[in-house]
Amino acid sequence: MQKGRKLAYWGVNVALLVSSSAFFAFSQPGFLVSTGLPFLAYIVFIPLFILIRRISPLSSFLWGGIYGVLNYCIFSYWLWGFHPLAMYIVALEYFFYYMLTIPLLKLADIYFPRHGFIVQWLIWIGYEYIKTLGFLGFSYGLVGYSQWQFIPLIQIASIFGVWGVSALVCFPSAWIAAGIKPHCKEPLRNWLHGFRTFAYRERGSALMWCLCVIAALSYGVSMQRDYKDVSTARIALIQPNSDPWIGGVEAYKRDFKTLKKLSDQAIADNPDLALVVWPETAFIPRIDWHYRYREDRNIFELVHELLTYIDRQSVPFLIGNDDAVKAVTDTGLEDRLDYNAALLFRPQENVLPPQPEQYRKMHLVPFTEHFPYKKSFPAIYEALVANDTHFWEKGTEPTVFPVNGLEFSVPICFEDTFGYITRRFARHGAKLFVNMSNDAWAKSIACQYQHLSMSVFRAVETRLPMVRATASGQTAAISPHGKITAMLQPFVEGYLCVDVPVFTKTSNTWYVLWGDVLGLIAAIAAVCLLIIGSVRAILNYRKTA
Repeated sequence: MQKGRKLAYWGVNVALLVSSSAFFAFSQPGFLVSTGLPFLAYIVFIPLFILIRRISPLSSFLWGGIYGVLNYCIFSYWLWGFHPLAMYIVALEYFFYYMLTIPLLKLADIYFPRHGFIVQWLIWIGYEYIKTLGFLGFSYGLVGYSQWQFIPLIQIASIFGVWGVSALVCFPSAWIAAGIKPHCKEPLRNWLHGFRTFAYRERGSALMWCLCVIAALSYGVSMQRDYKDVSTARIALIQPNSDPWIGGVEAYKRDFKTLKKLSDQAIADNPDLALVVWPETAFIPRIDWHYRYREDRNIFELVHELLTYIDRQSVPFLIGNDDAVKAVTDTGLEDRLDYNAALLFRPQENVLPPQPEQYRKMHLVPFTEHFPYKKSFPAIYEALVANDTHFWEKGTEPTVFPVNGLEFSVPICFEDTFGYITRRFARHGAKLFVNMSNDAWAKSIACQYQHLSMSVFRAVETRLPMVRATASGQTAAISPHGKITAMLQPFVEGYLCVDVPVFTKTSNTWYVLWGDVLGLIAAIAAVCLLIIGSVRAILNYRKTA
């Protein structure tokens, strides 16, 4: 009988773990609903916080690790198509992240019996902020991103960044779970016993949350603007629907033919274009390098054909390219350094010979684009190289391109998932973001919508428009309020011509001025409260010893 109760108890714990992971994945764009089920985000952590009450402090490490792996294997299942090691690396990373975070949530539950839910809420926001930092920084899965289509609510991102939205979304889970936890170790039918008492006692915090939501919505509605009084410029966004890295010279020729065909159609249909944009690394051969050094005749001829084509046009071209330069390395030898770059060509000015204006990607994808620990972890480095990893060097300059009245910067692919990147561009004078991405490798609309959902926040945070030219989707235009104003169907060859407002003043939102300060405050507050709780627990133990 006792064994059966233990199995039942353990079975409930597993159910709580799985349901929280499912809610987490389904609240975001995913395989169930391509744009996500955002209402689930408000209850996603209820099962998790209840589970934390039911498990022991020691076992919380293992439960946390399993929860992290399950979360990200369901949520980012498309990583299997990115790189042979990508899913294993992410699963291992989140095993350790949650193996540390869940025990901290457990300590909050122990140290603060009455108001632990507030500490847990702060811990979660602080965790979301910390996980985006450093070499392993990964913004996918922040709970605030689930609200990307709730335009009035997400306007507070212009003040607090995505952390403000995450704070509003996460609080109901912590509050509701706190009312269930006193009886959560009893049979399921008893879980809600006492919830009414809790709700009445903690009505102040619930009322405060309601007022914050009302204030956020009021602010969001009041900030809406149609920009009809602002002059516009038309941009052509090219979507070739191909993964440019698959294939050799013949594939490069095929892709160039597609890009040229779509560009010609866009220019013919829109003679007033200010700019034509090709996606990230749409043209693989290193344009300047192969024109300058001519190591391969076939590649040189393809590069020359491209440059001749651009030089005959009447509109500038922004092209994603694997750029390269010669440089002396740390070993003292001359070597080629590669960069994931955006090159701006102005016909009859800087095309032949090629002297494009350029931006080099500053925040590279860990492990698959960049691994700075070759000497410290040679085995990992060799494993990455053996799996055909293409490493790039990091750029350093937040370039702002001036073109036909536009002043824009180019966050390349992964970069538009980080608010600090677009904030840096805005502080350097950018008044438009032109994102170029390649998510074609995933063959997943969920992956592409997850990426788009984060781009929306970059526009809101800075109050600047964004356009996206992608290999296979989601090619789109985003208003300064985060509204998708135009979008091309995914996984088709095509182009999208959009009119973007031409701003003359620099962005001065609170987020541009102060950045991710709310995430930092939440992290510091959570650490301080845990330290206070620990000290208090030690003192109480000594008194009773």
